[in-house]
Amino acid sequence: MGAPRVLVTGAAGYLGGQLVAALAAGARRPAALVAMDVRAVPPERRLAGVAYEAADIRAPELGAILQRHAIDTVVHLASIVTPGKNSNREFEYSVDVLGTENLLHACVEAGVRKIIVSSSGAAYGYHADNPAWISEDAPVRGNQAFAYSWHKRLVEEMLADYRARAPQLAQLVFRIGTVLGESVKNQITDLFDKPRLIAIQGSVSPFVFIWDQDVVGCLLEAVYSDKAGVYNVAGDGALGIREIAARLGKRCVVLPAWLLAAALALLKPLGLTQYGPEQVSFLRYRPVLANRRLKEQFGYVPRKTSAEVFEFYLAARARRSVP
Repeated sequence: MGAPRVLVTGAAGYLGGQLVAALAAGARRPAALVAMDVRAVPPERRLAGVAYEAADIRAPELGAILQRHAIDTVVHLASIVTPGKNSNREFEYSVDVLGTENLLHACVEAGVRKIIVSSSGAAYGYHADNPAWISEDAPVRGNQAFAYSWHKRLVEEMLADYRARAPQLAQLVFRIGTVLGESVKNQITDLFDKPRLIAIQGSVSPFVFIWDQDVVGCLLEAVYSDKAGVYNVAGDGALGIREIAARLGKRCVVLPAWLLAAALALLKPLGLTQYGPEQVSFLRYRPVLANRRLKEQFGYVPRKTSAEVFEFYLAARARRSVP
């Protein structure tokens, strides 16, 4: 197989920018590399050897872009991970779900050979009967109460449908754990910035972390590999909310689930918190991703464990706070 012709969606995002830079600077280089995002990249930030396309994944001209660059490999990273203040469910659905549907249709029409998709452990959903360690064979049951989780479920159901009716488009799907790195900031890290962390009575609230450079490493391997399939992407081990609080040097306030849900139901409409009562399930029933298939079948061993990733994030956070 010759060098791939690659298009990255969400190329101006946190992971997208790192992946494009790694592809452009790697010892192995694609025959063509297209960075596509709804946001135009200023000329001074553009990399040599990279073609830039300012386009929305919902746009009807997507197929023409794929054909113009003769793309055979798509890395799909475009997604609403951290909604803005003015965001809403309809918009997020249109990007996450309808945008992915448009992209899949365009890939089939343009004869793309492979699509690599960044899904999430959230696709499994937050359920009381989740196994202690969840494998890729578990059903995808993303909760409708969480837009991100629900949309990842809908996208994965769509991908499964395309695997059946368009097998010529090979799929490599990564269900990614909580990403931490040098400068990451999202809804999870916002929890860690609170003066006190909240724990649910009777729940460990485990978090599996993955180093952003390990995610990029998996994506790079996927671009140059003929492997397909679905893989959890997470570091070894997990950290419970009380362990996280201890490492942060903060108190952990333990509340009954009913009390926390009632408090959030009152506070969110008043604008006193960004979190609603659905966050109780988010903390209480977190899917803990097993990474055995990633290591043994895909062949990628994360370079940092969950605990090591968190310590790396803490060190970077401390450096940023020094004046």
